[in-house]
Amino acid sequence: MGAQLRVYKQKITSAQTTKKITKAMELIAASRIQKAMARVRASSPFARAVTRAVAAVATHSNIEHPLTHERPQIRRSAVVIFASDRGLAGAFNSQILREGLELAELLRQQGKEPVFYLVGRKAVGFFQFRRIESAAEWVGDTDTPHFSTAEEIAGVLLDAYDRGGDEGGVDEINLVYNRFVSMMTQSPERVRLLPLEVVEADESEPAQVYPLYEFEPEAGVVLDQILPVYIQSRVFNALLQSSAAKHAATQKAMKSASDNADNLITDYTRLRNNARQAEITQQIAEIVGGADALASGK
Repeated sequence: MGAQLRVYKQKITSAQTTKKITKAMELIAASRIQKAMARVRASSPFARAVTRAVAAVATHSNIEHPLTHERPQIRRSAVVIFASDRGLAGAFNSQILREGLELAELLRQQGKEPVFYLVGRKAVGFFQFRRIESAAEWVGDTDTPHFSTAEEIAGVLLDAYDRGGDEGGVDEINLVYNRFVSMMTQSPERVRLLPLEVVEADESEPAQVYPLYEFEPEAGVVLDQILPVYIQSRVFNALLQSSAAKHAATQKAMKSASDNADNLITDYTRLRNNARQAEITQQIAEIVGGADALASGK
């Protein structure tokens, strides 16, 4: 019986240690969420301004720009998956990887070859374990993304798009990332980045009426200059959204782990008390039995 009490005591101590760790990680994630949300809010005005500018040029010009018009035949399609560098975030990475593979299967059914670009160690490890080839990888900058990472990703994607599928590049670009909805909800998103799709429209606002434009220099030169900035802003926004969603998922997972540790501590404490009461009862029974034996011997 004493051995059983020691086992319960060790399990209680282990659960208490786990709770301290998960509680600390929960508090750290909570503090990082606020910073990540602030960065998302700070980047939104610039992203909206760039989007409006691209929409104005693309809508009010008659040029056939390669970045705004779909190619006659799409052979290869880029799938950029934004995961995280660390785990302990519940289903955050698994759901975005599943979303990316589902998109890739859909592209194959359409006769397109998916080309994977991976962001985050979890995505890289997932694809390496399954021996799935990727075109490019970026790791180490998912918790607090820097704009330089977005510039690098955008540069690689634009270069692949400029080369086209016939020359080893891609004919369209898709982003797959977790969008931060609330502290409890992170929604997987699919966005076709190129050929251009304007995705920033707010249905709650009345449609904006653009005036007639004359471009100086010509519209093609304007698009050449502004579209790379647009791609960078979209990629950076995806990085920031993914970062905020990851911290929210980590906080939720660590809160659940702390609650589970509390339940384990309660259960093991009750079992330990029951075992102690049984041991005391047995000792009393042995003492009474011995006393009765002595009394009858006399």
